[in-house]
Order: sequence, then C-alpha cells, then structure tokens
Amino acid sequence: MSIPTRAAVVESGGAPFTLSDVELAEPGPHEAVVRMVATGLCHTDLGVASGGLPFPLPGVLGHEGAGVVEAVGPAVTGVAPGDHVVLSFTSCGECRNCRGGHPAYCATWLPLNLIGGRRADGSSTISRGGEELGGHFFGQSSFAERALVDERSLVKVDPEVPLTSIAPLGCGVQTGVGAVWNVLKPVTGSTVVVLGAGAVGLSAVMAAALTPATHIVAVDRVAERLSLAKELGATHTVDASEADLGEALAGITGGQGADGVVETTGNVGVLRQGVDALAARGTLVVVGAPPFGTEVALDVNGLLGGKQVVGLTLGDAETQTFIPALVRLVKEGRLPLHRLISTYPFAEIDQAVRDMGAGKAIKPVLTF
Repeated sequence: MSIPTRAAVVESGGAPFTLSDVELAEPGPHEAVVRMVATGLCHTDLGVASGGLPFPLPGVLGHEGAGVVEAVGPAVTGVAPGDHVVLSFTSCGECRNCRGGHPAYCATWLPLNLIGGRRADGSSTISRGGEELGGHFFGQSSFAERALVDERSLVKVDPEVPLTSIAPLGCGVQTGVGAVWNVLKPVTGSTVVVLGAGAVGLSAVMAAALTPATHIVAVDRVAERLSLAKELGATHTVDASEADLGEALAGITGGQGADGVVETTGNVGVLRQGVDALAARGTLVVVGAPPFGTEVALDVNGLLGGKQVVGLTLGDAETQTFIPALVRLVKEGRLPLHRLISTYPFAEIDQAVRDMGAGKAIKPVLTF
C-alpha cells in the first residue's frame, strides 16, 4: 500500500517548487519511512531544479534531511522506529570504494544519488495521481513531509540534539569539514585558505579552527560573510572585490603561499587563482561544482613544485562515523552550525530559495 504525503515538486527545469500531494511506494527490504522534521536547502538542489543536471522532472529533490524513523523494511538493522536520523547520500556498499571506506566514490554514485531519479533496480519511489515522479534523490528526496530512504542514507544520531540544528550535516557541512580534515589534514603552522564564505566554505573555516593551522584565511566578496568568518575562526579575511587575491595571500603568508586551499565557489577563474597561490607541495581541494563539461587552464610548470589539485565529493566521509562526530561537536558548541542556519516553514520553500539566491540566507533549513 502506498503512503500519502505532501512534497515540493519541481514540474520542469526552471519552474518553482510546488507543494503537491504525492504517494510514496512501500518501503523495500533496505528502506525506511522517515517523518521529516527539517531539511536543508543546498545549491545542488537549485542546480537540478533549474534544469542544469539531467534529473527526471517532474520530481522531488532534497538531500539534507533530518527526521524520525516511522517504519523500516524487513532487512533494515541499523535503525528502528522512533530513532532520530540525519539523512545523507546513498551508495551500493559492495564496490571497491564502498568497501574501502570511501562511499562518496561509489561506482554507482551518480545514478543512485544525482541523476537517476529511481532505485538501483529501476523502480520508482514517488508517484502522483498514478504517474511516476523523479525521486530517490540522494536516496531520500527529503523535500517532503515523509521520505522513503535508503538504509545506507540513514545515520542514527543523538536524540538530545535538535534535528533542525543538524540537518545540513548530510551534505554541505560534511563537505566543508571533510575537505579540511580528510584531505588537507593541516599540521602545526599550516596556512589554510577558503575560497568562498557560503555554507560549505564557512564549515571549512570552522573545521580548520579545530586543527593546528595558524593562518586561516577566508575569501569572499560579501563583507558580512567575511565578518562572520572571523567570528567562526578565520584569522584573516580577503575581500576579493577590493584586493588582488594573489597579492593578499602573498602578504599574509610572507610570500610562501598557502599549504591548503578549499575552493567552494565553482568559478574556474577563482580555482586558477587558488592553484597559483599554493605553496610548494600545497594542495587545493575542488569542492565547488560548475556545469558539467567545464574546463580550467592551469600552468603545468607551476604544478611541478609538488602542487596537488584534488577533487572532492561530500567530504570523502564515511557517514556512519563522521556525522555522529559532527553531531557531538554541535552539541558541545564546538561546531557553531547555528550561526549559518535560517529556518523557514516548509510551505515557504520558494522564499527560502529566493533568500539563498540573493545571499540573505547562508543555509536555509525548511521545518515541518
């Protein structure tokens, strides 16, 4: 028997989100029904809604969910009804990368999470009036009052922590923190530069502040976000609308360059500047995602000093251990994620989209 609920449906590329009555399929053996409490709004959702990625529309997006488990399939063992959960990406669990602790690089990641719109077996998870909709987005499609979620997308969390305060952990925050902790791994005296002070970039700043890095530089064009970056742990800020990035970083680092750079803007010109600003043996982590097929020109000889450019998906995190650790840091006040969050009732999703696009909200979180 199908499960009725209400969801925000994108009818076609560029169309607004429209609240609509839909039906969820019965949970499969490795799925659960989750009553949503909150879900973050991410630029990836907006990119798909705009028609910029080949996800089947009409469809239901949302991939930073948090809620309470209502029912589970017969093979689910990790959670039970009543458990509080944060939802993240899904993965097959069987390929080399999944078995090696790198599920964000699952061999079937793209169809399972971003562009498939269906379960791995091709079946639909959401319908409306008997017509199938695109769903299974990141194994969850959490822009709905209830979501049918892959077991591998579910992370059981401390029930004492308000779910609204930790919904963004499943994607944006995990990505920014993982860029610093899992890739750059700053050592004593390191310089970490974060290009872009949005939700991912500010998460990287907070993560860097919990490492031995002594110089943490936030770069953006919005003065208010740079001020917030200072409050969250940045030791220096650069307003890219007023200063030359290369010259500013040379001044901050005494001409040595940056040991680590996190590029969150998706602007290839900014990415190039970040690579040029690296110290010998420095690493730039590419997090920001421009449209598919975008290329960047690099000075090959400039890379010969041991520079590395590393692409990153979802922080290269193993969610079952990484997300509970982040929840504990939020609970203890060591990861002040609340400074990034603006809450909106679910029915005001389009206002949240507008505020995010205008830069008024760093991390909108929809509440149910």
